[in-house]
Amino acid sequence: MSTAAPESSSPPTKNDPSGGRKGSIRPTVFFPALAFLAIVVSLSIAFPDRVGDALTSAQETVIGGFGWYYTLLVTAFVIFAIWVAVGRFGDIRLGPDDEEAEYGFLTWFSMLFAAGMGIGLVFWGAAEPLSFFSSPKPGVEGDEVELAQEAMNQTFLHWGLHAWAIYVVVGLALAYAIHRKGRSVSLRWTLEPLLGDRVKGGLGDAIDVVAIVGTIAGVATSLGLGVSQISAGMVYLGWIEEATDPVLVALIVAISIVATISVVSGLDVGIKWLSNINLGMAGVFALCILALGPTLFILRDIVENIGGYLFSIVPNSFDTTAFFGADGQAWQGSWSTFYWGWWMSWAPFVGVFIARISRGRTIREFVAGVLLVPTTVSVIWFSILGGSAIYREIFGSGGLVADDGSVTADAVLFNLVGDLPGGALLAGLAIVLVTIFFVTSSDSGSLVVDMLASGGDTDPPKWSRVMWCTVEGLVAIGLLLAGGLGALQTGAILTALPFSVIMIAMCFAMYKAFKSEYREIRRLNLKARRRVLAEELSDSVTVAVTESVTSDLVDNFDDHFGDQVDSRVDERLSQTGEFPAINAEDSPVNGDRTSDRDHHRTR
Repeated sequence: MSTAAPESSSPPTKNDPSGGRKGSIRPTVFFPALAFLAIVVSLSIAFPDRVGDALTSAQETVIGGFGWYYTLLVTAFVIFAIWVAVGRFGDIRLGPDDEEAEYGFLTWFSMLFAAGMGIGLVFWGAAEPLSFFSSPKPGVEGDEVELAQEAMNQTFLHWGLHAWAIYVVVGLALAYAIHRKGRSVSLRWTLEPLLGDRVKGGLGDAIDVVAIVGTIAGVATSLGLGVSQISAGMVYLGWIEEATDPVLVALIVAISIVATISVVSGLDVGIKWLSNINLGMAGVFALCILALGPTLFILRDIVENIGGYLFSIVPNSFDTTAFFGADGQAWQGSWSTFYWGWWMSWAPFVGVFIARISRGRTIREFVAGVLLVPTTVSVIWFSILGGSAIYREIFGSGGLVADDGSVTADAVLFNLVGDLPGGALLAGLAIVLVTIFFVTSSDSGSLVVDMLASGGDTDPPKWSRVMWCTVEGLVAIGLLLAGGLGALQTGAILTALPFSVIMIAMCFAMYKAFKSEYREIRRLNLKARRRVLAEELSDSVTVAVTESVTSDLVDNFDDHFGDQVDSRVDERLSQTGEFPAINAEDSPVNGDRTSDRDHHRTR
């Protein structure tokens, strides 16, 4: 994933662990996170083989023991996100009750689209569906058409609702804490409903340290994918002969320097500028493939893919390939379990982004937008790239799958676009696209990590931004040397394990906070209704009593004095031909008898 990390719109408060001091760091978060990452980098570079073996052993342990846990947990996040949106909490606003959304729908959707695009989509856009088509998941069988459909369904599972439900959990918890409660940009505040003031101390520091380490691991994985694909493109275009470790390290160093310049320039200069460029280039790239490839097939395939995804989402969500032994376990580790770990390691980073741009949205709007917009983008993207690759294998010249059924993931995209009109230009565009995504991943990740390490300070010191950007590059280099892409994937899976516990706590914390606020909202609404009802009832009773008393008074007057008045009127008329004057003292009831005089005049 690749986003531009935004600044918070909320000013520092007394709950800000940094104390509202600009240009500060929080030592109890900064140094433990830095020390842990320094040890990982040092050991990976000094003892690459041993670290590689250790990572392999750890991966087997985690996948063997916790693969089912990752699968169940991520599916639970999907259910939780949908339940929160459609239930009674959906109308709670992420900000003051009378505040409108900070961004209009179109702008907000565009930003969510930007959050859904990144190195991963470019790297796996054609490679993942083609891999599932040529080497299906254990238990998947059928003819070419059935295998193609299952390949797309499995791809959408990894990049659709499940991935973004993970981001909903973290992003919603952050948005509520930041915009509704006025807290700083820090993961610790998401657990305040459960832990209370303890989040201000060592426990809160530990939460932020885990978030920093997980984010660094997720960004490092993306950087590893990026340099692998860049080097493959350079080999395809004949710029280099082979993608060796020195070449990969040189690419990481060179692009990390560019990312450092970008992150130092700030959000509104380098990061924003590069993010807008890569977003536009990604759209142009996809449209070129759509126009130059099997256009009608792709458009028809998009429609079929939506139906297939919706039909298969429930069984695929709970599939752990339990009946396929070691093969099933190995497949889960290479694909589904890796993805769930990768998404969770990225969750603090993406969560900060989507929380920042969602001020003023209701919970229902937030969940609907975050789940549906990026999922739609992923369906379209993979249908264009993956659909083109599978179409070529079934109906075209083939050549994207090796004789043994394997797929070279980092080279598939260049082989696919190379045979299209203007293939060399598209290959060059793909390299530039991946490079810019590489830069925006590193600089945005560095800024978010620096904010977390500074206690939520939205303007952390520039020297620490440079340092974290350097650390991300070093972690990527260390893990590449210790085992290449597999080591990077293992790092993401391992770091996600402790953070998954924090995410479970976030769900309970949100439920507790939402339930408490919902009860308070109901109490205030009932109180307001009683007040309005009392006021309206009081006015109605007053009018009714007045009318009743007036009516009774007139009736009683007529009963007791009507005959006397009529007698005097008749006597006066017979003597003078005029109406007599009726004074107050002549009657026990003060008032005007105009209506009676009028009555007798008619007589």
